[in-house]
Amino acid sequence: MKISAIVHPNSKRPRIEKDLLETLHIYVNQPPLEGKANSAVITALAKYFKIRHSAIRLISGAKSKNKLFEIRT
Repeated sequence: MKISAIVHPNSKRPRIEKDLLETLHIYVNQPPLEGKANSAVITALAKYFKIRHSAIRLISGAKSKNKLFEIRT
């Protein structure tokens, strides 16, 4: 399954929300430096879907707010 998400780093309150178009908005409190925000997003997605971290892979958007993830079950 592929998930499209918009990431908001340096957020004061980490959370995951869906907008009206069913796009995930992921708020993390990590800065977008050296992949810290990407790691925090993978952790948040793992908790949200109740799966292992290793089942989530970042496909595209490593340096962008718009990201595409692949989730293997």
